[in-house]
Amino acid sequence: GCSGADLVREVKRQHPGRPVLVLSILPEEVHAGQVFKAGGAGYINKGSANEDLTGAIRKVVGGGKYVSPAFAEKLATELAEGGEKPPHNLLSDREYRVMWLIASGKHINEIAAEMTLSPSTISTYRARILKKLGLSNNAELVRYAVKYRLI
Repeated sequence: GCSGADLVREVKRQHPGRPVLVLSILPEEVHAGQVFKAGGAGYINKGSANEDLTGAIRKVVGGGKYVSPAFAEKLATELAEGGEKPPHNLLSDREYRVMWLIASGKHINEIAAEMTLSPSTISTYRARILKKLGLSNNAELVRYAVKYRLI
């Protein structure tokens, strides 16, 4: 499977100049940043009302960016409070995907098969992730992911 960010990059590669709005079941707080970094124009949760989806489509087709009003307010509050970004924001897209899959309970070999990489490459990513996040093992990684609502 590919991440939302991977999908955005692929769509942008095939259709440059077209805005990409991601409709996802995953929480906006966690995944919208990855989508925007990949070139996405908007992110909306599948639980949103139909009129929110209509508004999001109009916004991105008109050249704007879209996040839900609740998420926009959360971002504004964080900026006003000068909150530091959580460490997982420093991960590359691939590191983030590996972290998410480990935290979701997947084993190294399963992740390697899913991402078409070798198990040793996944182990290297895991070591980098643990170092960047200041963690020691997978159990701590799962606790971290739960704390930040990544899973």
